[in-house]
Amino acid sequence: MSERNKDRAVISCANLSRSFRDAGRDVPVLRSIDMRIEAGETVAIVGASGSGKSTLLHLLGGLDMPTEGEVWVDGQAMHELDDAQRGALRNRAIGFVYQFHHLLPEFTALENVAMPLLVRRDPLAAARAAAAEVLEQVGLGHRLDHKPGELSGGERQRAAVARALVTRPACVLADEPTGNLDSRTGAQVAELMAKLNREVGSALVVVTHDRDMASHMDRIYTLEDGGFV
Repeated sequence: MSERNKDRAVISCANLSRSFRDAGRDVPVLRSIDMRIEAGETVAIVGASGSGKSTLLHLLGGLDMPTEGEVWVDGQAMHELDDAQRGALRNRAIGFVYQFHHLLPEFTALENVAMPLLVRRDPLAAARAAAAEVLEQVGLGHRLDHKPGELSGGERQRAAVARALVTRPACVLADEPTGNLDSRTGAQVAELMAKLNREVGSALVVVTHDRDMASHMDRIYTLEDGGFV
């Protein structure tokens, strides 16, 4: 496991609330959420559809801003950063995995996984080497030059996991990462993410309906009526 500072949370939030405007009125989705994600730990967020799980994940990752409260990522307050600074922090400290892989169809697996490193202007050769290494870790070392349309559903999701991990982030945020896969392939991807969490040392926060996957996490949070129960 990487030697991250275990005395500082990789992600934390305090009094986190989010409301949306609908038909001229404020509709609260999250109310006064407090949580702290330590280096290397695994956390599941579960709850009914529409309970705010994805909204919470977007707030923790700085993809959305709260109505009230604060989010801290790797020691930095998201609300104190401008859009460019938040983007740079996300690129450095957070990896994202979604239910749908979101790989770019015109690029190979290697090029897709190297993309986060190229965005932050790492040298091309170094980015490709790092991408090849992590693709090997997820069992796709023989598929580097294949485009997403040439990969199976499970292979595409493993490539998406590789892309999230290529920057060696402090935390990976995963939104229903097995939700679009059959049960057998989903279990393989879940096992892979747990294995890489142990090897890479990145914390892992997973929004999931899969109770079996959640049961293997260090902690489980249940969202109901906008708060943890």
